[in-house]
Amino acid sequence: MAERLSDISIQRALGSLNGWSRRGDAITKTFQVKAFLDGIALVQRVAAAAEAMDHHPDIDIRYTKVTFALSTHSAGGITQLDLDLAAQVEQAAS
Repeated sequence: MAERLSDISIQRALGSLNGWSRRGDAITKTFQVKAFLDGIALVQRVAAAAEAMDHHPDIDIRYTKVTFALSTHSAGGITQLDLDLAAQVEQAAS
């Protein structure tokens, strides 16, 4: 099982993840897209990466905004898996 990261480790990692922030026991980021279907396409790309990692985000879709929240529920907080998935989300969004 993945181990929870320390607050300092999370803070350092967020420094290299543009636009990501901590909200409680998760890291989150909202992406602005041009149209609703662009958001759906982003979610599909992230879903493929998440499936490959066997680590799945919480996703909120609101017309032209898509928010991802990443947390490792089995560890009760943020782990390296979440940081790795955040990097995959960034790649999918670029």
